[in-house]
Amino acid sequence: MAGLDKSTPIPTEIKMHQKSRMLEVSFADGKSFSMSCEFLRVNSPSAEVRGHGPGQETLQIGKKDVSIEAIEPVGNYAVVLRFSDGHDTGIYSWDLLYKLGENQEPLWQDYLDRLAAAGKDRDTPAPPPAPKGGCGSGGSSGGSCGSGGCGSH
Repeated sequence: MAGLDKSTPIPTEIKMHQKSRMLEVSFADGKSFSMSCEFLRVNSPSAEVRGHGPGQETLQIGKKDVSIEAIEPVGNYAVVLRFSDGHDTGIYSWDLLYKLGENQEPLWQDYLDRLAAAGKDRDTPAPPPAPKGGCGSGGSSGGSCGSGGCGSH
C-alpha cells in the first residue's frame, strides 16, 4: 500500500448498492468502477487472504452471496470493508481500490481459473476450521486420528 502522494487516486464518492451487492467508487480523475462484494472479498488485502508472503495466499471459496455491511474510513487514505461473513481485516487503500477497478476483468478471470483448478466453486462455503486440540495435535480428544476419538472420523 503506497502512502498519499500527488499520484494517489483520490475517491470523490464511494457508494454501496445493497440490492446488487456492488460497490461503486468514483475518483477525481473521472474514472468510476463498480465492483461486486464477492470480487472485493476474494481480493482482500488482508493476511488471511494474501498470506504473509508469496505463495501463502488462501483461495477464497463460497463467497458468491457475501455482502458489505459497513464501510469505515481509515484516516484519509483507505477504508475497511466489513463483510457479511465476518471478514473485516482488509484495509483497502485508495490506490488498491483504483488498481482493483482497473484490473477487475483479469483479476476475476484469474480467480475463476484458480477455483476451477482447485475443483472448488463460488457457491459452496469453506468447511469450518478444525477445532483446536483435534487430529494430530495430541490434544485431550480421547483418541488418535482414525480411531474416531478426534471427532472428525
